[in-house]
Amino acid sequence: MTASWPDIPYGPWRETCSALHLYSQIVGKYRLARTPWVNHSWHATLYVNARGFTTSLVPDGPRGVEIVLDLLDHAVIGSCTDGRTARFDLAPMSVAAFHRRFGDLLRELGATAEFHGSPNEVPDPIPFVKDKAERPYDPEAVTRFFVACAAVDRVFNRFRTSFLGKVSPVHLFWGSFDLAVTRFSGRPAPLHPGGVPGLPDDVTREAYSHEVSSAGFWPGGGVDLPAFYSYAYPAPPSFADAPVEPEAAYFDTTLGEFILPYDAVRRSSDADGTLMTFLECTYRAVADLGGWDRRRLDCATGIQRQPRPL
Repeated sequence: MTASWPDIPYGPWRETCSALHLYSQIVGKYRLARTPWVNHSWHATLYVNARGFTTSLVPDGPRGVEIVLDLLDHAVIGSCTDGRTARFDLAPMSVAAFHRRFGDLLRELGATAEFHGSPNEVPDPIPFVKDKAERPYDPEAVTRFFVACAAVDRVFNRFRTSFLGKVSPVHLFWGSFDLAVTRFSGRPAPLHPGGVPGLPDDVTREAYSHEVSSAGFWPGGGVDLPAFYSYAYPAPPSFADAPVEPEAAYFDTTLGEFILPYDAVRRSSDADGTLMTFLECTYRAVADLGGWDRRRLDCATGIQRQPRPL
């Protein structure tokens, strides 16, 4: 265990996590509203950077705008390609107050403060402007969460180097509030039945238009503790019975996914290696049981300054 894998128990910061989730939705919906559609909703996501989560550069008329949720200095920071900047502090507030301040920040940048006004993929969604309950903000817990995300991002990015096929960036889906990385077999998938709470069926079906093996990280909520997951769409026969490592990993029949508690990674003598083992063996289960062409798709893990051997 090292400082790069901090303790992030979900219970003590549950309410702060919920608030941060909704704030990320507001920021993400600005990016979604301004960016042309990219396959599987990749245009909507946020990314880990050196200080928190970023939209990357969002096209907004003739200019570009970047929004950063700075989880070290605890601020929302906007920067525009014409040199303008704006910010406000992250602190205890309501979702409605965050929404108002974020709109003011966009207008200060000369950006377009128009985007969808209700959360997705949360139970009992309340329009942002009507969500006036005061929310806590625990800066120490938020920073620990960011440090954990930076560690997860590092391993996920290394994992994606050993695949020659189509593979997603490592990105934060603000709807479900999880960091994810997804590999594709290259084959079309059966039409997804839809029915994901708080997500339009056409969005879900486009996201799962092709066969996937997807892995990710939740801070909590999915299984009420910080955890990694791995699933397939469509799930191949006997996927739930596949042997996976490490020993702490298990198949959750309700979710239809393999789960590995974050603490099992954090407490291991080689946290990066333990997580990589989970990612690799769950992918192999999908690929082998699903008949993926691994000769064409797999390659050696990338090494710094060494071109991939042909």
